[in-house]
Amino acid sequence: MTGGAYAPPFHASRSRQESIHAMKISLGVCALLISLLPFSAFAAPLPVPLTSIVAVVNDDIITSWEVNQAMQPIVREAEKKAPLTDAARRELRANVIKGLIDKKLAEQKIKELNIKVTDDELRQSIEDVKKQNNLTQDALVAALAAQGLTYEQYKSQLRDQLERLRLVSQEVKSKIQVGDQEMRDYYEANKSLYTEDESFRARHIFIKIPKNATDEQLDALTVRVEAIWKETQGPADFAALAGKYTEDATAKDGGSLGVFKKGDMQGEFEQLLERLKPGDVSGIIKTPSGFHIVKLEERIPGRVKSFEEVKPDIEERLYKKKSDERFNQWLVEMKKEATIEIRP
Repeated sequence: MTGGAYAPPFHASRSRQESIHAMKISLGVCALLISLLPFSAFAAPLPVPLTSIVAVVNDDIITSWEVNQAMQPIVREAEKKAPLTDAARRELRANVIKGLIDKKLAEQKIKELNIKVTDDELRQSIEDVKKQNNLTQDALVAALAAQGLTYEQYKSQLRDQLERLRLVSQEVKSKIQVGDQEMRDYYEANKSLYTEDESFRARHIFIKIPKNATDEQLDALTVRVEAIWKETQGPADFAALAGKYTEDATAKDGGSLGVFKKGDMQGEFEQLLERLKPGDVSGIIKTPSGFHIVKLEERIPGRVKSFEEVKPDIEERLYKKKSDERFNQWLVEMKKEATIEIRP
């Protein structure tokens, strides 16, 4: 039970928000998502010699080379779980072709609406990626190389992604509204999503067990820890004792483990804290890493977050749900108007 095991979770910082049309869309966050995931199978490939034509979308074609390139990373991921049957591979190929058709329709609409991402916007998105991931330029280039991408390919694909985001904003999200009553209704129906579990504030004293400790060393440590535990039962301040004896990074803070929730701890410690009352000191707990003595300082009751606290999250959820539905509807409408031929 080290201090690290009980530290409150860190939250990723938000990147600079930019306004795109009627909705706020974080270019930096979207770019971050792109950087953390394997690049989309539907990213624009570099020009290659024409092989065979798989589909025609209005005046554009989709080649077998594009389909094969798009399938490769998906097949690799799928085969990590189990070998693909012929039927599964055919289904995967059909889905890839569908995705490439959707991508082609989006590209055509982007061109029709003259949607462009400026060099400055692209540069800022890349800076956001580097900032959120604590990457230098060299580290980013190395990470891309590990994915089989050059920096120029990354910039090109990122620009495509940002243009599609702007298209979605212009054609879909700008036409969506989420009302206050709608958000309140969602809140009332989904309060379980916004309920905080009971949490604990505690301190500990931790004495390490040396690697490959002998029986004699363990016996000596046990005697020492028992003596420390007896001190915790007297008038001495627990935080002062922790600062004196604890053999981990929490010593400088009097053994403080901060605030943590159920599920943040190892099972044995969670059960222990469940039994303690504020002010109680545990017995001696032995783990493979060392001996622990824990003092529970406070139990913080669980609570349901207020509507105002979670309103931004609810708005984002409902916007996403509506925008996904509207985008799918938009694609259906685009396909109806388009001339699409899929060749065997």
